[in-house]
Amino acid sequence: MTDAYMIVSYGGPDKPDDVVPFLRNAVAGKGIPDERLEEVGEHYFLFGGKSPINELNSELAQNLREELARRGDTTPVVVGNRNWLPYGNDVLRELYDAGARSVRAIATSAYGSYSSCRQYREDLARWLGELDLPEMDIDKVPPFWDTEAFFRAYRDSTARALREAPDGSRVLFVTHSVPTAMNEASGVARPLTYEGQHLSLARRIADSLGIAEWDMTYCSRSGSPRTPWLEPDVNDHIESLAERGVTSVVIVPIGFISDHMEVIYDLDTQAKETCDELGIAHHRAATVGTDPQFISALADLLQAPEHPTCAASCCWAGAKEPAVPAL
Repeated sequence: MTDAYMIVSYGGPDKPDDVVPFLRNAVAGKGIPDERLEEVGEHYFLFGGKSPINELNSELAQNLREELARRGDTTPVVVGNRNWLPYGNDVLRELYDAGARSVRAIATSAYGSYSSCRQYREDLARWLGELDLPEMDIDKVPPFWDTEAFFRAYRDSTARALREAPDGSRVLFVTHSVPTAMNEASGVARPLTYEGQHLSLARRIADSLGIAEWDMTYCSRSGSPRTPWLEPDVNDHIESLAERGVTSVVIVPIGFISDHMEVIYDLDTQAKETCDELGIAHHRAATVGTDPQFISALADLLQAPEHPTCAASCCWAGAKEPAVPAL
């Protein structure tokens, strides 16, 4: 019997004074000075120093509670973050003190890679170790990019965006870029790499809607420019499309489940500015958010009697096998 459902996420600042402390958590151990963090966090300040992710995750949790309640399931649904309040370890302690011993966790990323899945598994293992809760068992739901409902929700969202865009618009599927080494490692213990998972879903959506002209693009790369990441960057690709005479694009953010910072800044701000400068019409499909069919699918995953278990070597960060334990 599961005593609690836990949505595990990245977290984000709620006000301007939170931005630098939040970023300190996100880059802990890398020795980046606060002055640089203020520069890195400039996109948060453009939105009042607040990320939408915390409110979006609260909405997700509430929609899940309502869907589960309709099924007669009153198991608590909570949110725990890696980098900001409410911190995951604090949430687990509160659950334990309230009597919970079996927790099913689900991450706010649909795909399998180190940063989108395994790192959350490492977080959960670390939190349990720090709290010394040997009696608590946590079962993490595996990546859900290939579920029928996730496909249908993004297919429908893409179809709506296409109806609002001019005929012949180029469709750009977009996700968060990762280092190429991380991408390659993500395919060691599973059939498809992180890139392959996105391409598979994008191709399925395109085929279902008869989209002949589409591309897989990436956003939000960071770190050293000497480290190769998945490409093309969505802005660079828009520029190349302009040179080929494309006049309208539909951006489909299949790598994200809600309109958090990577969507509202990278896609709705930066990519739109690129389009405006080049005279290209910019349209963006909605994220799945609280789409009822998506919420129903997440509830199914949380209530499932069992899940496939990832291999111990699955999705490490780079070329070396992982030394950090993961659930």
